[in-house]
Amino acid sequence: MSMWQYLTTLLLITVQTWEAFPAQRCQEFTDLDLSHAIIGTSLKVRLLLYTRENSTCGMLMSHTNLTAHPQFNLSRPTTFVIHGYRPTGSPPVWLKRITELLLARKDTNVIVVDWNHGAANLNYIKAVENTRKAADNITAFIKKMQDEGASLSSIHMVGLSLGAHMSGFVGASFNGTIGRITGLDPAGPLFTGHPPEERLDPTDAKFVDALHTDIDSLGFRETLGHIDFYANGGTDQPGCPKTIFSGGAYLKCDHQRSVFLFLDSLNGTCASRAYPCSSYKDFLDGKCLSCERFGAAGCPVFGYDVTKWKDVLLKLKQTKVYFTTNTESPFCMTNYRVDVMIWNKEVRWGYVTVKLHGDGTEAVATIDHKSSKFKTYTETKLFAHFDKDIQSVKKVSLKFSTGNVFQPKRKLRILRVRLTNLERKERPLCRYDVLLEENKEVTFRPIACEESNF
Repeated sequence: MSMWQYLTTLLLITVQTWEAFPAQRCQEFTDLDLSHAIIGTSLKVRLLLYTRENSTCGMLMSHTNLTAHPQFNLSRPTTFVIHGYRPTGSPPVWLKRITELLLARKDTNVIVVDWNHGAANLNYIKAVENTRKAADNITAFIKKMQDEGASLSSIHMVGLSLGAHMSGFVGASFNGTIGRITGLDPAGPLFTGHPPEERLDPTDAKFVDALHTDIDSLGFRETLGHIDFYANGGTDQPGCPKTIFSGGAYLKCDHQRSVFLFLDSLNGTCASRAYPCSSYKDFLDGKCLSCERFGAAGCPVFGYDVTKWKDVLLKLKQTKVYFTTNTESPFCMTNYRVDVMIWNKEVRWGYVTVKLHGDGTEAVATIDHKSSKFKTYTETKLFAHFDKDIQSVKKVSLKFSTGNVFQPKRKLRILRVRLTNLERKERPLCRYDVLLEENKEVTFRPIACEESNF
């Protein structure tokens, strides 16, 4: 068969398929505007199917006749993506990207739950009320899938904000037999303080993971899953506006960052390792660097691949972990423990900036969440988060600052500094006898630490 014959045959098959199944024509997410939100919208749930066969062409699903969609293969796993509150009615900017990345990761059915009619409403209370009704709609659809032979354990629900709780309602309807629910900054307003049956909780699926990025405003503060990740302490995300004069970005940036962090984890360019801790302060102080409870895999990595730790996390019942991020993608940082011993006669207080130099690249970590105490012949343990991962460190730069412009310049006489990469099992890097004058950067070549070194 010639190429032209092949293309002609393919075109005929495509036309016949579209004529047989009119609903198979490409559908877009409902695009509304502020006027719809002001008037208020009545709930309408649309399910848009994407597969590797139609990765850029959403197919509008029938809620009752699954056979009308030849692309919908129930032997594949299915991932539902559920958006949250839409006060302006516009489509989420991240929908196309999350669909692409999910399909790139796995041969799955991706179903985007479009409930913009219902979420687009200036009356947030009404949108919250609609989450129950929309969840009932999705539950009925999944029940139909189950009747047709789909496995509930192969279903993954990814919900942002109100969509996270909606996923929980669906999961509860199946007594927690759905495979996984991922809650991206689950909504806080009208859910905080409510019992588990009125929000997302660990019993809603076989495995529930949650990310918190805006706990002081739009997000939920307390734990909701088998593992709860708190990015940058769960609030004030790096790179987000700090004042209301920035407009709408000030209100939504922290909340929406949860999606972009998840997208980064799907992309797989780098990993954000998270550490179990009782508070963000203790985490920043480097008091929570032990990963022994997780076995050989070490501390869990945030995002799509956290299921690698599923078995141990289910045994632990509930785990609260913290990690830090960059201001933009790639968001992941590289963690080091920095141990400093000085031989100044007097105690020194201050902040340290560390730079790692590779082949033409540089990574920076500024340890300034508080003033650190340096005492003679006593090891000060610092937790450093570098903005890049330098595979082969050639040089190290250090800078010391007291932050006090009214006092004489201080010196920090370092007897030994030791840098330990917490991401890879490598021999720590050391340097001995370094004099730091305040606010002056000193660069040196580190050497591999020896066992005998004090």
